[in-house]
Amino acid sequence: MTEQIPVTRTVDHGTAKLMPDVDRERAWLLTVDGAPQSYVDLDEPTHLEFEYARRLGHVLDTVAEPGSPLDVLHLGGGALTLPRYVAATRPGSRQDVVEADRGLLEMVVAHLPLPAGTDVSLHTADARAWLEATPGDSADVLIADVFGGSRVPAHLTSLGYVREAERVLRPGGVYLANLADAAPFAFLRSQLATFAAVFEELALIAEPAVLRGRRFGNAVLIAAHRPLDVAALTRRTASDAFPARVEHGPALREFTGDARPVRDDEAVASPEPPDGAFGIG
Repeated sequence: MTEQIPVTRTVDHGTAKLMPDVDRERAWLLTVDGAPQSYVDLDEPTHLEFEYARRLGHVLDTVAEPGSPLDVLHLGGGALTLPRYVAATRPGSRQDVVEADRGLLEMVVAHLPLPAGTDVSLHTADARAWLEATPGDSADVLIADVFGGSRVPAHLTSLGYVREAERVLRPGGVYLANLADAAPFAFLRSQLATFAAVFEELALIAEPAVLRGRRFGNAVLIAAHRPLDVAALTRRTASDAFPARVEHGPALREFTGDARPVRDDEAVASPEPPDGAFGIG
């Protein structure tokens, strides 16, 4: 096995590090200011190390016939883990990735290049600005995994943002977001209320311990205008190493409670994670 050397760069929004995984020959962990951002195995792009990434992968696997190509818009790039996954599992897909940190994107492309022939276009821009300039009915899937530091930026949490996302998606399209919160879930509940104001179908995937308020953690939000394959998602997420629950229908409405949609002028970023919430080791 060839020894891989860690890489450290000052990028636009902090200090990025690529650290080799000693157990997998061409696998790397990307951190920014010490917070884990992405994990990539160059030899096995379908390997999703992070639990939230696996849950996003489960949704991607169930939104359309297996192997059929999709047009996907990714807001947030990281180490391009999910674009690699889509390219491997759905050959012929067309993908756009929007990442605000040009230095980070350049570092990732230089050290973790995308496979040849992959139809992935990379763009340096603010996620919402790019979304507002994107043609309507142009994406089958929109994935939002945008964190400024460890928080989802406020301008990606409002009703105006959700309406732009809905405009860009095709009628059968699906919106996915990686969010993070803890009890009493003021942020997560407000996001559910905001998306419910625009989309007919919602689902939420999270670990039971997070949903019961025992710890801070990730939650994957799914929104669409068509029924979601909740049964398939439930089977897949329940069989993970860290099993998750899929909330949907009346249970999700009960979780949302009396939260109301977020207007642009009152939007706030997601809460700051407690120390060590997303640490390494």
